[in-house]
Amino acid sequence: MYIEDLKFSLWADFIERDYLENEFKELIEKKIVNGATSNPAIFKNAILSSPAYKEQLSSLDTTLSSKEKYEAVAIFDIQKAADVLEPLYKKGDDGYVSIEVDPFLCDDAVATVAEGKRLFKAIERKNVMIKVPATDAGYIAMEELIAVGIPVNATLIFKKEQALNCAAAFTRGITKAGKSVDSVISIFVSRIDRAIDAILQEKGVPTALTGIYNTAVIYEAIEAIKVPRCRALFASTGVKDDSLPPYYYVEQLLAYNTVNTAPIATIKAFDKDAKKDKVLPISAEVIESHFKNIQAAGINLDGVLNKQIEDGLEAFKDAFKEILEAL
Repeated sequence: MYIEDLKFSLWADFIERDYLENEFKELIEKKIVNGATSNPAIFKNAILSSPAYKEQLSSLDTTLSSKEKYEAVAIFDIQKAADVLEPLYKKGDDGYVSIEVDPFLCDDAVATVAEGKRLFKAIERKNVMIKVPATDAGYIAMEELIAVGIPVNATLIFKKEQALNCAAAFTRGITKAGKSVDSVISIFVSRIDRAIDAILQEKGVPTALTGIYNTAVIYEAIEAIKVPRCRALFASTGVKDDSLPPYYYVEQLLAYNTVNTAPIATIKAFDKDAKKDKVLPISAEVIESHFKNIQAAGINLDGVLNKQIEDGLEAFKDAFKEILEAL
């Protein structure tokens, strides 16, 4: 773990074949990261822009579908990442890498369960988490995957209600499994600020806080439930606003029993320059005051969060579609 006393971990939100062979190993050896995450957008950028994939793609059976080709490449990378992380996993120091199910299955629980099981079996590594979007169908799938002992990364959480539904699904799955299974609830942070900060600035309301305060509320709800071996994971923590330090969303969300998955540049900046002091929990009065200011500025925060969920799903679908079309 990056900060042992806080049980705080840094995971690299990045997968690319050459990186896995080189820089990823260095970051692990320096005890900076102890896990990794991926998503369709990350794989799209890797597969379509890196020359490292050309040889494998050219050697694949030409009768394979585009999705089968994608999975062959993605599974290879996830296996490689899992192997690099295995010593950490064996020590109980996280060591997980995540792979997401086909985002077009987000409203089909049966198909999501089937794909999650199939991917986990094909990868053949215990230290893999199957990422499932937090939709109504996703909650059913999370329960069933946990029930058969498959670790789950619940993703695209923007609202407390989603997190509570994930926690309930994990609890039901653990009951069925008869044992605890590792899981994380991935809360998306910076996208919220990018969606509303321009309006808040015009209205004189402090910016770059809504994502953090929303996340703080969800984090406390997760911690209060105490699902065995389940942690809050903070995602979408890269900075797009040049007025903020690159590590802003990592530093400002330091909390006990959490994971922050971030781009490599963000992680390096945090390791080099950021404060390492616990920030969460944040006073409920402070958070409520900010939320009231948002409302007074004419923003319906609940509506913003719902749109972020929809936009997030669409972005992953678009990235997945681009990969398949290119293959």
